[in-house]
Amino acid sequence: MVCVFKLLFWGSLFLVFYTYLGYGIVLTALVKIKRFFVQQKVLDTGYTPVIALVIPCYNEADILQAKIENCLALTYPSDKISIVFITDGSTDSSMDIVRRYPAVTLIHEDKRGGKVAAENRVMKLVTAPVVVFSDANTILPPFALMELVKHYADPRVGAVSGEKRILQKDKEAAAGAGEGIYWKYESFLKKMDSELLTIVGAAGELFSFRNELYEELEADTILDDFILSLRIAKKGYRIVYEPAAYAMETSSVSVKEELKRKIRICAGGWQSIIRLRSLLNPFAHFTLTFQYISHRVLRWTLTPLALLLLIPVNAWLCWYTGEAFYLLAFVAQVVFYVLALCGWYLENRSISVKLLFVPYYFFIMNYAVFLGFFRYLKGKQSAAWERSQRQVQV
Repeated sequence: MVCVFKLLFWGSLFLVFYTYLGYGIVLTALVKIKRFFVQQKVLDTGYTPVIALVIPCYNEADILQAKIENCLALTYPSDKISIVFITDGSTDSSMDIVRRYPAVTLIHEDKRGGKVAAENRVMKLVTAPVVVFSDANTILPPFALMELVKHYADPRVGAVSGEKRILQKDKEAAAGAGEGIYWKYESFLKKMDSELLTIVGAAGELFSFRNELYEELEADTILDDFILSLRIAKKGYRIVYEPAAYAMETSSVSVKEELKRKIRICAGGWQSIIRLRSLLNPFAHFTLTFQYISHRVLRWTLTPLALLLLIPVNAWLCWYTGEAFYLLAFVAQVVFYVLALCGWYLENRSISVKLLFVPYYFFIMNYAVFLGFFRYLKGKQSAAWERSQRQVQV
């Protein structure tokens, strides 16, 4: 019995360490080895294919003017870009705002079919060889598109993802502090993933791909950018990460809003794992499978379960063996969750202590996995996009 519990403890501890730190260490080592043997290609920074910039939006009237003006200010040859806004189902003044700008194309139908339905519909109309999707609540720097498309000079590149950046205030709430730190680490992993072979999941805030590689997505798809990018990678193309092409957005207005967003993502994660199950076969896509499982699948499946299992297993080992190491490990877990609880307490009182917000955000991330799993099983996650409440830009 002791051996079984020790196996469970060490197996769970390894999974947690590998998922959140170990993979980053292994990935960095592999990239450094690759750099030693393979010289990086020099990119043609003047490459400017014809592109379509597509922005799906739903009831975004309050931010739409700023987004349109941001799109029009992007540095790209005017004869090689078309800007398209999709406002399907919107009941506010979104359509009227878009119509004020003759350089922008409006696509609208009264029926609200969800983001995926809107994307499938617009892709039947777009003829540009490269398509860029961007969210309505993000702001792009003027050079973003130029940084994205330079990679398409390489025929092996099927898609390019930009970086998501969280705009933070000096005194940030738990959602902002946690989300900002999380995305900085995610950006590092994506940069390493891209250099090794390909990233495993694009950021929907700024994502581009070759038009010819688009596959119509199932109407109930939750994580459209994730599934689309991995289906392109499955065909043997690279999905490149370009941090110089970034999309800026404010953080969720509260942890409650961030939890709602995370639950949707986790429900979509389970859906994606089922639909992309062929990527779990290392004999078909060895490196891609290694990256996919290490960076994505473990976070949505075994690792949160391992975190939950560690607590009772560690407590039993403390009581039964009396060994100092297991006692220290149990105390460390208790301290971590107490800090998370303190972060929750302070968040509810709008008191900013970033050190405590990190464990709180980490706890919320893993808690969302369980809620997302049950939501997916019940089939209650709608494919229609829900606008998250975010901090007001200043």
